[in-house]
Amino acid sequence: MSELLIRAQELQALLHEPDIIIFDVRHDLHQHRLGRQQYLQAHIPGAYFLDNEAELVGEKTGTNGRHPLPDLAVFSQLMQQYGLKPDTPIVVYDASQAHMAARTWWLLRWAGFERVRILDGGWQAWLAAGGVTDTQLALPPVPRTRKPGMPEPKQPTVTASQILAQLAQPCWTLVDARAEPRYRGEMEPIDPVAGHIPGALNRPTAFNLQEDGCFKQPQQLRAEFEQLLGNIPAEQVVHYCGSGITACHNLFAMELAGLSGSVLYPGSWSEWITDASRPRATAQR
Repeated sequence: MSELLIRAQELQALLHEPDIIIFDVRHDLHQHRLGRQQYLQAHIPGAYFLDNEAELVGEKTGTNGRHPLPDLAVFSQLMQQYGLKPDTPIVVYDASQAHMAARTWWLLRWAGFERVRILDGGWQAWLAAGGVTDTQLALPPVPRTRKPGMPEPKQPTVTASQILAQLAQPCWTLVDARAEPRYRGEMEPIDPVAGHIPGALNRPTAFNLQEDGCFKQPQQLRAEFEQLLGNIPAEQVVHYCGSGITACHNLFAMELAGLSGSVLYPGSWSEWITDASRPRATAQR
């Protein structure tokens, strides 16, 4: 279908290709064990499970957000266990409207893996297309003996201090991926403080999807992002959310729309609010 998405029918045809790697990243932010349980009950044959709370995050300090980035060297070593190379074809899927899949897509691109696609529609689309399933646990083929090098990140990020420094004279446009009531500060089901970073625009990730859970067509996404951003170039757009996960959904959607080069603020709102001196806003911008 594209360099970023793959349909269930297409993946079925590639399922037995020897070099393709499939990652199941199903996860529930409120029930952390649910994703692994779902994987053990049934998954795409040959898919490996990655745990968002154990393998795809770094050490939490209390001031770096709920899902800080993993150490890049450690994450690269983890990927080496699966025999990944920069040009290995990779497919990721979840059952939560591609939120976790987009985060994993970004992490893999960040670590230098270039051929990563998201299964459009996720697990639900796989079942709807009559995809076969398996219950056999797939283990990494390579033992934990290889030592990581010193990889360089391949995707840019920004920090809270960088965002704070430019608020008075913004050089970036912030896009908040959370639902509108959370953005406006009307409710906050996860973090202790409600609201958003001053000046941020709001685009809930649901806007990126069709009713069937698949992504909208690239031309539609492009039109919608251009309406939101005006003439602001993608390189000046910074995405954030509650903890840096769903922000990747908007970043991915922009890439799908041909608006390449936007940036992730990994700590997001859950990091921002740990310092009371950082300003907060409610209602519209």
